[in-house]
Parts: sequence; C-alpha cells; structure tokens
Amino acid sequence: MAKLIILGSASALSDAQHDNTHLLLITDEQHILIDCPNNPYVRLQQVGLDPLQLDCLILTHFHPDHVSGLPTLLMNLWLRKRKAVLTIYGLRSTLDLFEKMMALFDWDQWENRYPVEIHYLANEVNQPVIHNQTIEIISSPVCHLIPTIGLRINHIQNGQSVVYSGDSEPCENVIDLAKGAQILIHEAAGEVKGHSSPQQAGMIAQQAGVTELILIHYAVPAIHSSPWNHEASSCFGGKVSLAEDGMEINF
Repeated sequence: MAKLIILGSASALSDAQHDNTHLLLITDEQHILIDCPNNPYVRLQQVGLDPLQLDCLILTHFHPDHVSGLPTLLMNLWLRKRKAVLTIYGLRSTLDLFEKMMALFDWDQWENRYPVEIHYLANEVNQPVIHNQTIEIISSPVCHLIPTIGLRINHIQNGQSVVYSGDSEPCENVIDLAKGAQILIHEAAGEVKGHSSPQQAGMIAQQAGVTELILIHYAVPAIHSSPWNHEASSCFGGKVSLAEDGMEINF
C-alpha cells in the first residue's frame, strides 16, 4: 500500500482552506512527511495520523513556506516524549540551515530529546533517498531560487510512480524525473522566476508523457476565478486536476 495525502496545496500565501504545500506519504513500513510549514502536528492529526508515527522528513528546500513548522513539530514530538529516531533528508545547504535554525532554540539542551539522524542528499540527478519493501524515492535538483529538489516515488510492487516537482520553473530535470510516471504533481505559482504557470506545468507533463497532472503550490486568492485546469490542458492531453488539502492519491 502507498498513499500520498496533500496536507497543504497553497504557495507562499495560504488561507484558511489551503495550507502551504506539504505532503504525507504512507506505506506499510513508513510514514514520511515531505516539507514542514506552519503546524504540521495538527495537520497530521486532522488526517488521522498520530504524529509520533512519523518516521522521516524530506525537506525540498529552505524557504519559510516549506520549513517554518519544523521547530514546533520537533518540540511537540519531544513534549510527547518520543523515543524513536526521526530521520531528516535534504541537501546539505538545506540541512545546514535547518541545524542553525534549531540551534536558536537550544534544541541540543532539550532534556532526553529523541535522536535525530541527518542524511545529506547530493545535489545531483537520481539520488537515492528512501527504499523500503513498498516504495523507493529518488531526488533530482530542480530550477528554483535556491538549491531545491524534486522527488520521484516508485511503487516497487505495481510499477506505479508519482513525481513531485518541488518549487521549480520549467526544468529538464523535472521532465527526466517524470518520464514513465503515471502522475506528476507540479507547482503552478505563476510564470515568474523560479516558478511555473499552469500552462508551463502542462507543457512539462506533456513532454514527460505522464497520464495525469495535479497542479499544486498555487496562489489561493485567485483560485476560484482562474481557469487553471484549462490553461494546463491547452498543452497537456491527459487528466488535469487541482490539488486540495486532504486529497488522497493511492498508487
């Protein structure tokens, strides 16, 4: 079993119905949080997961709308008297900043703090991240304002794959990462430096040859008046949908 839950779907400006973009991956072996804005402890409870069940975090990059919830989450797990190891994956530049941030809270002085293992990912294409009996995750650098990774999640048993672009402008690495995948979850913050419009996301999906495109990391104030699905469909012949908080993707 592999299930991906959209915990948040908004770009940097969120609202009451759309949290900043972050995802929860559930397999029979592990519970993996991808990015960590705001208060994911509450979001995890809202989708029925005890946050103590988290095994791993993957940080795509160090922008506030992707990492601002880390101190609160880590503190809440400590207050719950977590004992199990928590593993955090990311680029060295991301994790160095993460450790500097946590040093501001003197987290090394938290009495009886659970162990945290840091795994540095090389800023290179097709880097192994996590592998268990159900899924394997690989990362590749994508084109954003700071070092950022996209992720491909392969279901080992049934051959299905889901790709998450991370924050990225149109990028060959995203196309390569998504080739042969069934679903591409691609950001659609707008046609500005470091980001992509829905139409550009559609072009990426078409070039990658995926079956389905899910638009995420979008500007929520304009969502209800913008024909974003139509924009993406102008360049992509497959299914297009808009990510919503709480959406589940089974693959």
